[in-house]
Amino acid sequence: MGARNFLWDFGKKSLTFGLIGITVSDRFASIAHVEGLSMNPTFNPNARTFIGSLTDDFVLLEKLCLEKYEFSHGDVIAFRSPTNHHEKQIKRIIALPGDWITAPHSFDALRIPEGHCWVEGDNSASSLDSRSFGPVPLGLVCGRATHIVWPPQRIGKIERIIHHDRLSFG
Repeated sequence: MGARNFLWDFGKKSLTFGLIGITVSDRFASIAHVEGLSMNPTFNPNARTFIGSLTDDFVLLEKLCLEKYEFSHGDVIAFRSPTNHHEKQIKRIIALPGDWITAPHSFDALRIPEGHCWVEGDNSASSLDSRSFGPVPLGLVCGRATHIVWPPQRIGKIERIIHHDRLSFG
């Protein structure tokens, strides 16, 4: 009887903690792995070396912002790719709904439609972003990256960088 009670208690506690973990991950925050060079040097500054693949950054994704789509210029967000919904990307918000944005090396201006944002990687030479697929629907956003949580020597807050030279507010 003792072993049966132990297993029953262990099973109940495991299920309870599992459900709490899933709820927290789904509603409040989760950890995301950042791969590639598109957000270099903000993320993965050592990615150019063999060691870089072993020291990729992991970030904390805050999800409370999703409830009312509360984003700001310069926020780093994770979102499902508009061209492949199985793929997640992480980029910086350059423009929000109603903003006018000028494309780099161009005189053309584009107004960001309601319910969309314009995202770009910090390393424009290695980034597939809104310059390729256009404005991203806010419904594809999975969370806002607020802190680097791994590797230990890079733990810290993610700085918001705003590109004022590219925006004119509508």
